[in-house]
Amino acid sequence: MSIKPLAFKMRPRTIEEIIGQQHLVGEGKIIDRMVKAKQLSSMILYGPPGIGKTSIASAIAGSTKYRFKTLNAVTNNKKDIQIVAEEAKMSGKVILLLDEVHRLDKGKQDFLLPYLENGMITLIGATTSNPYHAINPAIRSRCQIFELKPLSIEEMKIALTRAIEDAERGLGEYSLDVTDEAIEHFAGSSFGDVRSSLNALELAVLSTSPGEDGVIHIDVTIAEECLQKKSFSHDKDGDAHYDVVSAFQKSIRGSDVNAALHYLGRLVEAGDLPSISRRLLVIAYEDVGLANPQAGPRTLAAVETAEKIGFPEARIPLANAIIELCLSPKSNSAISAIDFALADIRKGKSGDVPDHLKDAHYQGAKELGRGIEYKYPHSYESGWVPQTYLPDKLKNAQYYTPKSTGKFEQAIAQVYDKINKQMKN
Repeated sequence: MSIKPLAFKMRPRTIEEIIGQQHLVGEGKIIDRMVKAKQLSSMILYGPPGIGKTSIASAIAGSTKYRFKTLNAVTNNKKDIQIVAEEAKMSGKVILLLDEVHRLDKGKQDFLLPYLENGMITLIGATTSNPYHAINPAIRSRCQIFELKPLSIEEMKIALTRAIEDAERGLGEYSLDVTDEAIEHFAGSSFGDVRSSLNALELAVLSTSPGEDGVIHIDVTIAEECLQKKSFSHDKDGDAHYDVVSAFQKSIRGSDVNAALHYLGRLVEAGDLPSISRRLLVIAYEDVGLANPQAGPRTLAAVETAEKIGFPEARIPLANAIIELCLSPKSNSAISAIDFALADIRKGKSGDVPDHLKDAHYQGAKELGRGIEYKYPHSYESGWVPQTYLPDKLKNAQYYTPKSTGKFEQAIAQVYDKINKQMKN
């Protein structure tokens, strides 16, 4: 057996062999058109690990017959890139797969740019980080950016079946009996990571002795042992983290309890209590707000409880809070109001504080006219008296617009409306 892992040996040799990513390599799609027209441009392939970034690069090279080199932006140095450049000069064109392209330092970048400009090197950069956030604009502007998607379970099954049957590169030389349940587990428990599922399949085959019939039998128990429970991939500084947190908040805002609990589960599985706690407190005041004011204190209590007891029990108070937040009426009137006020201030709309509101607690304040005409609201029966509070430049500004989604805000909206009418009289 070759020491190269199964996933490496099963890499597609042409784009026709690629499984998945049909939005890029399918008939008439962008990469298919590039290959057929022999008009390759530099590109950045962006997506989670194990879903085919390197496979697409090698398939492109195989389909076009150009020389193909693989480097890593972290482990390979500038001299390695210089060697690729020399090969490009001799052969006319080289396809360079550069893994972790977002880690390319300035020295390597400066050397590489002229070769991208003249087309001698076609760069295929691979990264799990969002290129719009992580990749230097000088490189990014010279590349097309393509996002890859995790493979579906059906696509994973195709890759596994192909590996089982392929006698040249795969496991076809073995007498195998892999049950449907085992294939289902390999396909469904890898979260679209075909590399992980293929390597687990290979481990299962190589570590299982043939039966009396000379056949290696792989059932779901063996599959579970070899794949285990795939460790949940969650980089707290990566795009997947921010995508999950974004979906988490938007699901609660949209009152979808089941979706919110799903994304909570992903964050719990990642052990990311700080992100959960911070986001829930923000949601309680940003999205629920005045429609259910008690949601804020109750969410804080749930968060504090979760932090004291830790996982796995922390999931219980968190789930309580999420269900309440999801099914509470929603109001963003408070955040909208402060943002409107900030927008005016940032545009230079502020003005001087009215004299009657200025601090009068010092000697000489009266002579300066500070606080003289101020009316103390508690001295009036209703606890309110008409007087100007905003600077003259903004005396008619209105930042708060009540919503009628919750009973509490409906009640304070009546007070607000009454005050506004009295101020106009």
